[in-house]
Amino acid sequence: MTRALLAALLLSSASAAFAQATPAATQAQAQTPAERLRQLFRDSDEANLRRNPIAALFRGDYRYADQLGDFGSDAYFAAERRAAEEELATLRTIDRNALNPTDRISYDVFEYQRTDDLRDLQEDLLSLTRVRPLNHFTGIHTFYPVLASGRSAAPFRNVQDYDNNVARHRQFVQIFDRIITRFREGMQSGVVETQLTIRNVIGQLDTQLAAPPEQSPYAGPLANFPEAVLEAERARLRTELIAIIRDGIYPAYRRLRDFLQNEYLPRAREGVGLVHMQGGDRLYARLVQQNTTLPMTAAQVHEIGLREVARNRAEMEAIQRRVGFRGTLREFLEHLRTDPRFAAASRDEMREGYYAIGRRVDQRIGEIFSTIPRGRLEIREVEAFRERNASTGSYQPGNPDGSRPGVFYYNAYDLPSRRTHGMEALYLHEGAPGHHFQIALANENEALPNFMRFGGNTAYVEGWGLYAETLWDELGMETDPYQRFGGVNADQYRAIRLVVDTGIHAQGWTREQAIRYMLDNSGVSETQATTEVERYIANPGQALAYKIGQLKILELRARAERALGRRFDLREFHAQVLMTGALPLAVLERKIDDWIASRRRG
Repeated sequence: MTRALLAALLLSSASAAFAQATPAATQAQAQTPAERLRQLFRDSDEANLRRNPIAALFRGDYRYADQLGDFGSDAYFAAERRAAEEELATLRTIDRNALNPTDRISYDVFEYQRTDDLRDLQEDLLSLTRVRPLNHFTGIHTFYPVLASGRSAAPFRNVQDYDNNVARHRQFVQIFDRIITRFREGMQSGVVETQLTIRNVIGQLDTQLAAPPEQSPYAGPLANFPEAVLEAERARLRTELIAIIRDGIYPAYRRLRDFLQNEYLPRAREGVGLVHMQGGDRLYARLVQQNTTLPMTAAQVHEIGLREVARNRAEMEAIQRRVGFRGTLREFLEHLRTDPRFAAASRDEMREGYYAIGRRVDQRIGEIFSTIPRGRLEIREVEAFRERNASTGSYQPGNPDGSRPGVFYYNAYDLPSRRTHGMEALYLHEGAPGHHFQIALANENEALPNFMRFGGNTAYVEGWGLYAETLWDELGMETDPYQRFGGVNADQYRAIRLVVDTGIHAQGWTREQAIRYMLDNSGVSETQATTEVERYIANPGQALAYKIGQLKILELRARAERALGRRFDLREFHAQVLMTGALPLAVLERKIDDWIASRRRG
């Protein structure tokens, strides 16, 4: 609309338009390549926040706090595609050779990310993804209650924040009904979700609907009104919020639940892998490359996984001999899964155990990191309404200004199955120095363009988390052989993921076959193995990123140690890896190689 209006003005008054345009054109010509690059980044970021206001909320930017966005609509996908095309066209008018080394990294990351985004927005792939808008592992039906609970990124500081919350709820209902429309489109095209994932979603919806509206997560903000909300306003806000939960959100949940149960489930596919879905082989090949950021095939990833599983099995057997356990490795694994000494006696004991681990890490972390995040890290138990299908642990970023902490979530569901010998490794990965360090240090680094501060890719993010687990020795962790086993076991089931994920989605493995492989080759419990396998079914390819990313970072560290010898500084290496945000692995490799070369010259 703006361009059309400008064209009309130009036609009606060419001389005036020329007089106004000349200074702007002169200014553009006067900008250096670096200035044009930074302007592109700023413009892109601002436009992205307008299209995706939830991203703004998580940054602490509340200009669009009354909006959820037009997520899932044709207009939304068209706008995302148009933005990527226009921004790539602008980028390619900037002379990369005229930029300094840091700006070249930014240029390369932006080009990679927008090209990657554009690939997923092409019709051949979009037709396979938009008609499967949620499953039990990822979806707005479990994400949004947390956002709205008063314990996440959405603020509840004043009356306006509460009114914005209700406005978002009205849009949420519209999005929920759009989800049904997308599922129907998939039923017509033959691209459908699995029976397993849909049954799990139905269970999640039933769990949420079982709670009265007044006791739902959506009512959480009513429990603690801030002082800025006067008593005279509280009754109105309470009435409006309960009304939209009762008359808007809950009916939307029931509509989706009944549709899935009565119409969709009978049409859902029985085979759990993408190999059984129309177009699934094409989609999975794309997901392998997207999640590893490398030109890899499913077959290559599968072979790497088999080698890593064998390596970890050998270390497990060594620990078994060290503790004097007589029997086979399978018997040792079963002993670790079932012996009560390796289970927390209560949820309180598990929480206190993580608090103690956090204190021990904090005492040593400065020895191997030169920069510590300003934002604090909070430890929380996964909420009851989502714990059954949630991962063993996860991380939620805080605000860049530190006003909202980062959160390490641990899962206490089926407490006897949660083995204490895996707690240290899990904290290193999800908390410090894993996701909290990587994400918080990027978010807090105002020298980076926003797409690098707040963006990222799974191979780097999860690769760093798994690499952080290998720092147990430097941090004085896993001194007990059983905790060390927990660390090896944690690495093992990331190696297993390479085998199982590709097995399910490229080779046609069944759910039961994948669970059995996990139990035979790691110490995870059957509950954990089941949750993990169902996660891989629901989120194909994502689980490949961990091990591939970790192996690349370890490879780069070993390369730097060999090249620099005594001049190698682990604190400096970590700064090189962390302080430019989440880089595609090929870009990270170029950066570390350049750093090694500069250190050798120096």
